[in-house]
Order: sequence, then C-alpha cells, then structure tokens
Amino acid sequence: MDINRKTSYLALLDVESKKAYSNLALNHQIIVNKPHAQGFVRELVYGVLESKLTLDYYIDMLVKDGIKSLRAQELTILRMGIYQLKYMNSVPEYAAVNESVALAKKYCRGKSGFINGVLREYLNKKMQLRMPDKNEDEIRYLSIKYSYAPWIIELWLEHYSPDFVEELLKAGNARPPVTIRLNWLRVMKDDLIQNLEAKNFQVEEGKVCQNALRVKGSRLLDTELYKMGMFTPQDESSILVAEKLDPKHGETIMDVCAAPGGKTTAIAERMNNTGKIIASDIYRRKLDLIDKEAKRLGITNIQTRSWDATRVDSAMFQKADRVLVDVPCSGLGVIRRKPEIKYKEFTEDMELLPKKQLAILSASSNYVKPSGTLLYSTCTINPKENEKVTEKFLRKNPSFKIADRIVLFPNVDGTDGFYICVMRKEDSLL
Repeated sequence: MDINRKTSYLALLDVESKKAYSNLALNHQIIVNKPHAQGFVRELVYGVLESKLTLDYYIDMLVKDGIKSLRAQELTILRMGIYQLKYMNSVPEYAAVNESVALAKKYCRGKSGFINGVLREYLNKKMQLRMPDKNEDEIRYLSIKYSYAPWIIELWLEHYSPDFVEELLKAGNARPPVTIRLNWLRVMKDDLIQNLEAKNFQVEEGKVCQNALRVKGSRLLDTELYKMGMFTPQDESSILVAEKLDPKHGETIMDVCAAPGGKTTAIAERMNNTGKIIASDIYRRKLDLIDKEAKRLGITNIQTRSWDATRVDSAMFQKADRVLVDVPCSGLGVIRRKPEIKYKEFTEDMELLPKKQLAILSASSNYVKPSGTLLYSTCTINPKENEKVTEKFLRKNPSFKIADRIVLFPNVDGTDGFYICVMRKEDSLL
C-alpha cells in the first residue's frame, strides 16, 4: 500500500470522524507514518477537504443508494479517488483506482469491489456529470461548485455582489502563501533574507506589512533559523493587527483573548521587549503556548493569566495604554487555511457570537486610559460580527471614536479575511 495515500486517508478520516482540525490531523499523521512525498499528501488532503461537497455531489449520483448509505471509511476513499481522477493530472487513472482499491482492502473489508466499481463508473460518466443549474438555484450551484455550506453563500450574497462573492469563494479554495514575521529582537530583514536564501528558500517581501516575508520551500520550521527565534509563521492580516495597534516602548498593553499568542508576540517585538503586556485567555493550557513561544523568541515582557474576557477586572480599570480585543469568531476569513470551516453548521452558538463579541469588547473598554487605544479585530468575513458589533459598541460608548477601520479580503488583498477597527478614547466628553 502506498504510504502517502495511507497517510492522507488517516488524516482525512480523523477530520471526518473525529472532527479534528485539518492542520493538526495532517501533521500528526505525517509524523506517525513518515510519508516520503509530503507535498503530495498535503495536496491530496487539502484538495479533498476543499472540494468535499463537489466530490459528494458526484458520489451521490454514482452510488445506487446515495451517499447517505456510505460509512465514513468508504466515503473518504471514494473522495480521495475521485479527487485524484478529476483534479490531479500528475496521477495516472490506473494508479488512482488501484491505490484506492488497496486502501479499501485494508480499511473497508469486503468493499474493494464496490470502490473499484464506483471509480470506474466515474471514469465512464465523467463527461456527462453536470453541475446544478445556476439559473434554477444560484445558492445550490455555488455551494456545489465551490464546496461551501449554503448558509455562508447566503450570508455573503446578503452583503456583497454575486460577482464579488464568486471571487471570494474561489479565493477561499486557493492555497495561501507561507508568510513569516521577522523577529526584530533577533535579526534584521536583509540578514534573514540572506540566511533563508542560503538554505535554498525563495523569499519575497510581504504585500501589506513591512516585517513580513513570503517564503517558498520545504521544512521551514525545521531550520535553525526558526528554532533560534528569528521568525514566526503568521499571515500578514494578523501582523497588521499589531502594526495598527501601534504599541510604543514602555507602555502597558492588554491582549484580552491572546492565545495562541501570534499577535501578542508581534506586539512585544514592536515594543522592543520593553513595557508590559498582559496576555489573557480563559483556558490556562492555551496560555502555555504563549509562554513557550515567548521563550523561543527571546521575549520577557509578557505576563500570561487566565481570565474570562466577558468579565471586567476592576484592578485594571484605565490602566492600559492600548487594549487588543481579537475576539472568538466564525473564522470565515481563514477558510483557505482551515477548509473544514466551510462545512460548519449554522448553530445557535454561532447566532449568539455577536452578542458575546460585544460583551468582550464592552468589558475590555474599561481598561483603556484616557487618550488610549482600543482595537477590535476578527478573522471573519461577516458584517454581523464586524461592523455591526463595533457600531453598536460606539453608540453605547460615545467616548470612543473610530481612528481607522480596515476590511481585508483574500480575493482583493491576498491575505486572510480580517476586520480591524482602531478606536481612540477621548480625554473627556465635550
């Protein structure tokens, strides 16, 4: 059995059956199985996840009793097989079919003939299989073609033009660049570029942020440069949050939803390791990630603590020069990194997210000094979690005024989707 496809299968099954995060499941299976073609494995896993509804649409037409009759094991192998046949031109048809049958013999006893038959049926009928009619049902058409839950498409069509939404859907299925944030405490940009290029990485400047670099190459995190804390993987949209917060040397900063700490450490680097950053999160175990990362980067001005951000800490009333409120959100801006987000069901918890976000923002505003800065951010593309939340907050808190507001879109900016709203607190109301 091909170890690369076995690794892909086990990672996909973890995502399907255990609801594991794709990046964690994939990295775990790569460590355990040690495939020799990691690029192939990643392409197959992320490709299947990005195209899941499209693949299921085809499988449902090819299987006599429909897709609901299949177990997760059979469905995963069929998705992998059809993905290779439809999208991976480098894979010969016989290899895609034969290796899928081999997986079935191992993990779906008695079903190898069925898997073989469905895949060969796809090859026979692939030219006849058509997408749903766009004119009859635009949402279903877009949902199947780009493989998104219908509610996401409905949400975006409510706020953006159909052409823009289709470009946004395409961008969410594209592979994001690997972007890193250089650590000014350890290295200068030119030196880091030279060191990376000396190790055969291709490097170019970031598009949005001064301290961002886009890097092509394999095993970047295995380099001594990473282990020595010279850089951190981070999308430019997240780096921009720290840039827009604009922390100064010696200030007191609060990051109220800090874990896993990418923005926290970016702030510390901009402060040249001076002042004090109070990094809070409700889960203590997640704060350990910040402490570990700070140690790698040589950062000593971060204090971590467990705290529920919806509660006001009276001891910190008007003690912070700047407060970062990067709230939990639906994550619709990072779909290209976490394709499983595309298939989230719209639950009551998701409906209540804006209420929770407003509660966190309102509680956090108490920590801002007069003339201080309050920054609200999310990694989602949903005005109900973004503009609507900050507008409601500002109506109830007239001492705060918008200083800057930015919306980033993958299809426009080449970054993750992000909302950043910078607010200043006036000294007093006139």
